[in-house]
Amino acid sequence: MGTILFNNNGISPSLKYKPFLKIFLTSIFAEEGYDFKSVSYIFCTDEYLLKLNQKYLKHDTLTDIITFTLSETSFPIISEIYISVERVKENSLKLDETYETEMQRVMIHGILHLCGYSDHTPELKIKMRAKEDYYLARMNFN
Repeated sequence: MGTILFNNNGISPSLKYKPFLKIFLTSIFAEEGYDFKSVSYIFCTDEYLLKLNQKYLKHDTLTDIITFTLSETSFPIISEIYISVERVKENSLKLDETYETEMQRVMIHGILHLCGYSDHTPELKIKMRAKEDYYLARMNFN
């Protein structure tokens, strides 16, 4: 079984139920049939993620998440997932969603990218959103 790490880069995501969240995120890999060694979530500011987006993806836009695969081979997966806490907060307001749910969705989204899902076309976005909804519906830490 792989390891999921949470790291803060100048900003805290205020995550609830961290141990259960790590177990749940690990279970997505198992259900999707993917082996992973480690996934490090790095929670950061808009400014920091914009710099990564410009440097590595040549995009000059704000985003909520960037997923990097660090593995030299396809498996097991080693990855860093950068999430802008500020962008997630703003998006939760725009989408009329709780911050916690939107953060969980974005965290799931990163793992789905690692499991081969894409969102580069409208059709693929629909499939990705359906998978996110499926996993969000299974999250119950109460």
